[in-house]
Amino acid sequence: MSALLMDLRRNRLMMSYLIVGGLILLILVAGGVLSDRFLTWRNVTNVLQQLIVLGLVSLGQTFVVLMGGIDLAIGSLVSAVTVFLANFLDWRPDLVWLAVPLALAAAATVGAVNGILTVVLRVHPLIVTLGMSSVIFGGTLMYRKEPGGSIPRALEDIAYRNVGGIPVSAIVLVVVFAIAGLWLQRTRAGRNIYFVGGDAEAARLNGLAVGRITVMAYALSGLCAGIAGLFLTARTGVGDPRIGAALTLQSITPVVVGGTILAGGRGGVFGTFLGVLLVTMLNSLLNFVGVSSYYQWIIQGVIIIVAVGFHTVRRT
Repeated sequence: MSALLMDLRRNRLMMSYLIVGGLILLILVAGGVLSDRFLTWRNVTNVLQQLIVLGLVSLGQTFVVLMGGIDLAIGSLVSAVTVFLANFLDWRPDLVWLAVPLALAAAATVGAVNGILTVVLRVHPLIVTLGMSSVIFGGTLMYRKEPGGSIPRALEDIAYRNVGGIPVSAIVLVVVFAIAGLWLQRTRAGRNIYFVGGDAEAARLNGLAVGRITVMAYALSGLCAGIAGLFLTARTGVGDPRIGAALTLQSITPVVVGGTILAGGRGGVFGTFLGVLLVTMLNSLLNFVGVSSYYQWIIQGVIIIVAVGFHTVRRT
């Protein structure tokens, strides 16, 4: 019976992958028909450069959703990291080696605090992370209300450097996703995230440290947000307290589109990667045909509703 259930779950995930893959092909065809510039290498490179930030925050969200939670503090944390890096390096551009580890450690710590509050207070993570998002956003605005600061040219280069015509950021993203996928599937710590997401009480009765696993998942989400903030700072060259506002919703879209169930315990990073590719290419196509960013928000919301509804119907 357990083997049959595993086969059904794999088939459902495979169906999700095939659907997303088909939509990606459809976008490629539509883009080629609607614009003679959409399939040019210049635009392909542009799309690959855009993958890194959405990919990293979506990866962090995947860890949390697999465990049955959600992280609504991701966007504010990305903004805070950009502001910290740009202002610190504007003051001491020679201390990149110190500023970057500090920013990443702080982001991971904030994520861990989200997990600790969720465990200790026994409050739904939606409420905890929403409150933390407000705290971070308010604190960041108190420090800097408008974009500013600067970064060294060496750091700025990581956002635009290519290797063999392929952006370094895209290579980094593929490597990070590959490591994350192997970690989730091949290590006990990674598999424990699935166990807790599938049934936290059963995991607890089987001796798993559910609280520790929860904190670890949120710390990983915070770390991913920190790395995303690093690349976003490298791309823009300044710290912007509002730049991550849209990323919270955007980080959820690839996760649910890629087949990860919001209830936890099912899904994976491969589907999230396909979802990131789909959303980024769709946004690029909509920009090419002149669709307003307001309509793009509407489309993204509809995608989330349809994806969640699709997986819910198939589970019943």
